[in-house]
Amino acid sequence: MKEAILLSPIFGVLLTILSFVIATTISRRLRWAIANPLLMATLISLGVMQLLGVSYSEYMIGGEFLNMFIGPSTALLGMNIYHQRKILGENFIPIFAGSIGGSICSIGSTYILCQLFDISNLTILSMLPKSVTTAIAMDLSTILGGDRSITALCVIMCGIFGAVLNPILVKILNIKNPIATGVGMGTTSHAIGSARALEMGKIEGAVSSVSMCVAGIFTVFILAFW
Repeated sequence: MKEAILLSPIFGVLLTILSFVIATTISRRLRWAIANPLLMATLISLGVMQLLGVSYSEYMIGGEFLNMFIGPSTALLGMNIYHQRKILGENFIPIFAGSIGGSICSIGSTYILCQLFDISNLTILSMLPKSVTTAIAMDLSTILGGDRSITALCVIMCGIFGAVLNPILVKILNIKNPIATGVGMGTTSHAIGSARALEMGKIEGAVSSVSMCVAGIFTVFILAFW
C-alpha cells in the first residue's frame, strides 16, 4: 500500500504543492530575502523524499504533470510586459544590450570555470544553458548532447539563488534604476527571477521578463554554433 502511494503520480503533485504552500507561509511570516519560497519548497520536498526513500525518477512520475504548466506560467509574464510597453519601448537599447551582455557573461563564465575545475564535457554542455528558462534550456541541452537532469538542476539552482541573492546585491550596490535591476534579474535567473522582480516593482518585472526572452533567444543563437 505504501509503495503504491509513493509511486502514484498524485504523490509527486501533492508533495510539490504542499511544500510550496508551507514554504510560502513561512516566507510571508519571516520576510527574509533568504527565505525564498521556491528554495524552501525544494528543501522541504527533498527532505520528505529522503525520509521516505523516494528517488528523483519516482517523484517525477507525478512531477512531470507539473512540468506542463511551465510554458503557460512563463507566458503569463507577458501581461505585465504589455502594461509597461511604453517604458520598455523608451529603454529598448539598454535592455537589449544588457540582455545580450548578460548572456555572453553567463555562457563565458560557465565555460571558463568548468575548464579551470576540469569538469567533464558532458557536464559543461549540460550547464551552458543554465541561465535561460527551463523550456529552452532542456531542449538546448538535448541538442548539445548534455544531460537533461543536470540541466534541470542547474536551471533551478540558478533561478533560486538569483531570486535570493540579486535583491541583496541590488541593496548592497545601491542600484536605484529599475531598468538595471530588471535586466540583471531576467538575464541571470530567468522566470524565477522575473517573478521575484515583479514583487520588487512592475517596471522591474516587465523589464526582467523581456530580458529573459532576449537572453533566451540570444543563448540559443550562440549555442547553435557551439
